[in-house]
Amino acid sequence: MRNRAWAMGMAVAAAIALGPGTITSAQAAGYAIFTQGASPLGQGNAVTGHTDSPSTVFYNPALMNRLDGTQFEVGTTFIVSSHEFDSGTIPGESTTDHSTFFPSTVYATHKINDSWSVGLGIFNPFGLGTDWNDRWEGRYIATKSELTTYDINPAVSWRVIPSLTVAAGLDVILLDATLERQIPSVAFFLPPGADIGQKFKGDGTGVGFNVGLAYDVTDTVTVGASYRSETRVDINGHSSTSLGVTPLDSPGKSSVKLPQQVTAGISYRPMEPLVVEAGIRWEGWSAFKELNVNLESGAPVPPSERNWHDTLGMNVGAKYRVNDTVALMGGYIYGENAVPDSTFDPSIPDSDTHIFCTGAEFSLQRAKLALSYAYQHYVDRTKNNTIGAPFDPANGRYKSDAHLVAVSLGYRF
Repeated sequence: MRNRAWAMGMAVAAAIALGPGTITSAQAAGYAIFTQGASPLGQGNAVTGHTDSPSTVFYNPALMNRLDGTQFEVGTTFIVSSHEFDSGTIPGESTTDHSTFFPSTVYATHKINDSWSVGLGIFNPFGLGTDWNDRWEGRYIATKSELTTYDINPAVSWRVIPSLTVAAGLDVILLDATLERQIPSVAFFLPPGADIGQKFKGDGTGVGFNVGLAYDVTDTVTVGASYRSETRVDINGHSSTSLGVTPLDSPGKSSVKLPQQVTAGISYRPMEPLVVEAGIRWEGWSAFKELNVNLESGAPVPPSERNWHDTLGMNVGAKYRVNDTVALMGGYIYGENAVPDSTFDPSIPDSDTHIFCTGAEFSLQRAKLALSYAYQHYVDRTKNNTIGAPFDPANGRYKSDAHLVAVSLGYRF
């Protein structure tokens, strides 16, 4: 029993530190964050085929050639999420988690000449955060979960011919993760009573690449596409408990493969003030098959199956410039979830999502301010598996939604 509890604890800890996902991930499947600028969010992130913002470093760096001079932009997104659990085993039992997050961005682009442009982006491509109370039904699976990543992304674009531009960039990803959960005292042959707190903390670095393409089919129609590679991040971490000395108090190592991502879009400008775009997004979550953890002390930890699947999403958006000062935006995003029913759990409560977006942009000489709002609805998800056994598996219905408010401030030199 002791070894089983230790193995289960490290597997759950690894699940958060190495592959965490949550309903606060905002707009993409699994634990990807696709909120990387206020103007794109207001358009439902349908900006792979057109841009007037340095945030194109993230969405499609091939479009950097459309930006004149040197441009700089900073921004953040205020995300307030609500997660509710209705127990399937304890009548009337319900738990709610309210969490707040601030994924932020910094972008800079510079047009060298008509053929070459360079750019730099710093953003949070993956992340999560849930904070269930220490007494909820699923406390033996997860209580508090946090994942933060930073992507340092230099990129360069080249106009091959007047109608075709290509780009390439480097992704240097820094990852930090923490999980807190409870373990029943009986798992360590202690008298029944207060639960034992367990925490896992780890960090790591990985390197990947990204490429982009933009092709003007006509003067009013542009096709864009971008690709980000799968990135392996080696994790160094440490597991500890409130007891201080257990098989879980040990340094450990593992790795995670952050998924490859493909976006494509086609933009159309029917009139000068208006641009509309429709796009798709594919993410290779099938790389997340299982978790393996190696501890410096103690018995081997059995691998934990995940068996995630690839996902496909779509989005549409529009931007209408009322005058030289004001532009209005709107959009919609749909995304599939990556987690099968067999491995669904409250530390990774992914589900299909619908996001409704709106925003406005204000230009004054060389400065630009963008504000946007989005409501994210997650389709209810029911857990009915043995994840968490032999303790309480927290089977029941999970309901979630999120409100996103984004702001970006840009300046052209």
